[in-house]
Amino acid sequence: MGGQGVGKGTFARMLRERHEYTYIETGKMLRDAAATNPTIGEIMARGELLPFDMLVKLVAENITGDKDILMDGFPRTLDQAEWLITNYADKFDIHVLYLNVPEEIMVQRIQKRIREGGGRTDDADANAVRKRLDIFWKTTMPAIEWMETVPNIKFSNVDVTGAVDDNFKNILSALGEK
Repeated sequence: MGGQGVGKGTFARMLRERHEYTYIETGKMLRDAAATNPTIGEIMARGELLPFDMLVKLVAENITGDKDILMDGFPRTLDQAEWLITNYADKFDIHVLYLNVPEEIMVQRIQKRIREGGGRTDDADANAVRKRLDIFWKTTMPAIEWMETVPNIKFSNVDVTGAVDDNFKNILSALGEK
């Protein structure tokens, strides 16, 4: 979990190179759904979060198989976090990695993605970026703070303000790896 530009996708890719996970990349899952579902497309185009029932249905459909699951970008709200814990804490060992960076670094990384020709189409829209950051602070941060207090899961606050390799070492350390 973490805000925009913290490296969720980058570090998920690096973890998948080391481990065989069922990978749920929420953003890609939603973009794929938006391509076939105009309602989802319209909601995303406005920079808004999908309604709870719509999103958790998509997530639940993707929680399959016997492998460990790596979720990138879910949960993002307190009700999603509660849903995840209620429905899956007894089925999986849940370990939340909060990729922690200040907002100014998030913005710098989003701008870097744009300069390098990557990222999302809405990264170039300053209003959409601001809206996503506001949603993170107002909606996702309370979910992160709540998950930090849940007794039956593991929670790691991981500093990812440095270079990618150093940040990945911090993630591996939080996972008890070298």
